[in-house]
Amino acid sequence: MSARDPRPTGIDELLERVRSGYRRIEPDAARAAHAAGDALLVDIRYAALRDRDGLIPGALVVERNELEWRLDPQGSHRLPEAADHEVRVVVICNEGYASSLAAVSLHRLGLHRATDLVGGFQAWRAAGLPVTAPQKDAPPSA
Repeated sequence: MSARDPRPTGIDELLERVRSGYRRIEPDAARAAHAAGDALLVDIRYAALRDRDGLIPGALVVERNELEWRLDPQGSHRLPEAADHEVRVVVICNEGYASSLAAVSLHRLGLHRATDLVGGFQAWRAAGLPVTAPQKDAPPSA
């Protein structure tokens, strides 16, 4: 809702708006960028999904509620990988929805190269890209 438009914005419309402000990346391109050292893969899925489905080798795991604090180059709680505002961050959620909103949040912190993975972790796995084995104690994937 804005001063110009009094009706509430639904999530589908919000996603369409935020995604129009940057270029999303497909799994194969994300893997290539990461392998070339041009992208930091950041997995924001919650622990149960990581335990159930596995991890992307080389991806940083940063819980969604800590993302901005860990990736803000000016922040006191930043990760060493968050060296400056030119870092290309590829945010990965489970299916590519929450990661879009997270990428826009990173843009607001000045990380203008931030993007997200189209289709999320599930698209990465479906493309046959490397994934570590899930935890043995985790429930089977639905």
